[in-house]
Amino acid sequence: MSRYPIHTIESAPAQSKPVLEQLQQAFGLIPNIAAKMAASPVLINGFIGLFERVHASSLTEQQIQTLLLTNAVANASEWPVAFHTALALQQGVHHADVDAIRQGVLPHDAGLAALSMVARTLIDKRGRLAAEDQKRFFEAGFSAEQLLEVIAVVAASTITNYTASVTQPPLEAQFEEFVWRAAAR
Repeated sequence: MSRYPIHTIESAPAQSKPVLEQLQQAFGLIPNIAAKMAASPVLINGFIGLFERVHASSLTEQQIQTLLLTNAVANASEWPVAFHTALALQQGVHHADVDAIRQGVLPHDAGLAALSMVARTLIDKRGRLAAEDQKRFFEAGFSAEQLLEVIAVVAASTITNYTASVTQPPLEAQFEEFVWRAAAR
């Protein structure tokens, strides 16, 4: 038996159940990553609280999914890459831009490229953005507030990416067409 079971609403700790119910309602399923997070009410509740705020930010859903997919690729986290590929396409991110991010290159759309670049830079430099990195982001039409929102997205995504790396959730059938494998290190 895994140390990280895939919880159902019935099997989850009481403090995790409301989040699983919320995810079931939002997605029509409980994503396996959340089902594994549910073993820790601290983790699942922190995760959902931050994600609710991220999705209420000034960033569009296309922009948020671009960031989440970029982060998953940068962190070589396979389950989140497949999941956020599906969501990015569902939110209208162009297929060529999704493919570019999955290949570790910038999307063609200039705004999405600026977001993807700043997220990758934040991850690669452990949060230390040079003045030039920030300047490029602002020149692409984004604000200082939005840069801070990007940090929130990166933080939320890191929770998912690290949880996937530790717990290895199986990929749901509906996301199998978006399987992605990290390059060997």
